[in-house]
Amino acid sequence: MRTTRLLLVSLLLLSLSACEKNVTVDIPEAEELLVVEGYIENGQPALLALSRTLPFFGSINVTNVIQNTVQGARVIVSDGTTIDTLDQLPGFGVYVSSLIGEAGKTYTLRVEAEGKVLTASTKIPEVVTLDSTWWKVDGERDSLGFVWARMTEPDTLGNCYRWFAQRMNRYTFGDDIGRQKDSIFIAPLGSVFEDKFINGRSFNFSFPRGIATNSEKEDDENEERFFFKRGDTIVVKFTAIDRDHFEFWRTAETQIQNNGNPFGSPAPITSNISGGLGIWGGYAASFDTVIAQ
Repeated sequence: MRTTRLLLVSLLLLSLSACEKNVTVDIPEAEELLVVEGYIENGQPALLALSRTLPFFGSINVTNVIQNTVQGARVIVSDGTTIDTLDQLPGFGVYVSSLIGEAGKTYTLRVEAEGKVLTASTKIPEVVTLDSTWWKVDGERDSLGFVWARMTEPDTLGNCYRWFAQRMNRYTFGDDIGRQKDSIFIAPLGSVFEDKFINGRSFNFSFPRGIATNSEKEDDENEERFFFKRGDTIVVKFTAIDRDHFEFWRTAETQIQNNGNPFGSPAPITSNISGGLGIWGGYAASFDTVIAQ
């Protein structure tokens, strides 16, 4: 999604001057564009949300976002042989396909809505599995740590990856007692990487625990933030993605990390959608289960 960033640098050294001047900045209205967030994964049907860009100074909340989704669109996905028109979920601008993703195939997208046509293409790469996964305590902590993995990267330059994890066990304390810790797979910031420096090598790496957007759970705000805890049952979802998909998440995560930082570069988010904004991305997923013990 396109983000407009306005950086106003005010030099408050007025003690060096007796003059004051009021400055008014006129910000032109940006063109409203359609935004696609769509994915297709091996063994799963395509899923796509269609919305409009939100005003920069407008309110952003769950109700606002839902109301801004676009219903009644014609959404078509093809693998070159089969053509499928996606079904809309009642009351939402969310569309689901009956076409199941397969590794190694390319999928084209066509969206017709509000007199506009959006197109994109993505590939589900071949699946790349991790050699092993485990949990390890971080430093001197007694019960908190990260999930680690060992990977042998294929000797074909240009591969890209994204990492997710989901805690399957339930809370045994607090306001969330009895609820599963994570209801979805969550990617941490910095979840994507490429094989530029690791092509064909075997190596160990780790990731922190991701935090769901706008989470108010206790362990997302206290000392357990970013950590997996001893006793957690963790499913790791490791995915291979194509270059355009990688560039979308790389630039999106860079912008998220720079948000509120006046010294951060306001890098634009790279989109592969022709005629609009957003992402149409394929995932080649493999799964591993880790018991934190």
